[in-house]
Amino acid sequence: MKLLRVGALGRERPAALDPAGRLVDLSGLVSDIDGAFLDGDGIEEVRAAVQGGSLPQVDPTVRIGAPVARPGKVVCVGLNYFDHAAEIGARPPAEPVLFLKASYTVVGPNDQVLVPRGSRKTDWEVELAVVIGRTARYLTSPAEALACVAGYTISNDLSEREFQLERGGQWDKGKSCETFNPLGPWLVTPDEAPDPQQLGLRCSVNGILRQDGNTKNMIFGVAEIIHYVSQFMVLEPGDVINTGTPAGVALGMPDPKPYLRGGEVIEMEIDGLGRQRQPVGTA
Repeated sequence: MKLLRVGALGRERPAALDPAGRLVDLSGLVSDIDGAFLDGDGIEEVRAAVQGGSLPQVDPTVRIGAPVARPGKVVCVGLNYFDHAAEIGARPPAEPVLFLKASYTVVGPNDQVLVPRGSRKTDWEVELAVVIGRTARYLTSPAEALACVAGYTISNDLSEREFQLERGGQWDKGKSCETFNPLGPWLVTPDEAPDPQQLGLRCSVNGILRQDGNTKNMIFGVAEIIHYVSQFMVLEPGDVINTGTPAGVALGMPDPKPYLRGGEVIEMEIDGLGRQRQPVGTA
């Protein structure tokens, strides 16, 4: 099942794609795609209604918002692809590198992203995002982890590299600028993405392919990440985990590095999870 949220910013309503690919309205069944819904018993009711074909259709040109309402937290994993670590000259980490991203960074998959004021090094990062559907606390093994997954979607973990790496302190200030986490278009339930370690992911900027990777090249897989994170913090329904990016970011390219500027366009896709397209503006 492919779940999404549509409508004007701040007034999104729940929707889904039916078996024929039509956009249908779920607002008569559920108030929102949020942690309470993902942790409840309503998913199967929604699935039956979507498959039944009687739900009202939605204008397919409507704006698409993030597929999950503002998450409690966005947990990110750094340096999680062998090729990305190599391109920036970093040794693959012995344990997952974790940082948090402010939840207000989450915007729709096709919304404008903003280069921050004073930025010289805003970078793109296509990532597989995991949305949590069941509380994960001190999981005993990675085998338990996938049962806590509500679904998968696409994330652009935008980064300002100077703020992140050259201004002292933690990475968060280069990661939490407004609009720095486009998410969506769909939340794809695990039955439609049974193997999260076999997904191709790509990113183009101004029509030039920059990233062309596969989740099989993660250093730490999805199940291992969820298990690991649960040892340090409680993962709650609706939380998002960005699982890392493959090679091809501006940071890893020769000088002059092609960091983002206003007027450019970012396009991203992951096999089976849809596409994003963001115009780039300035704050």
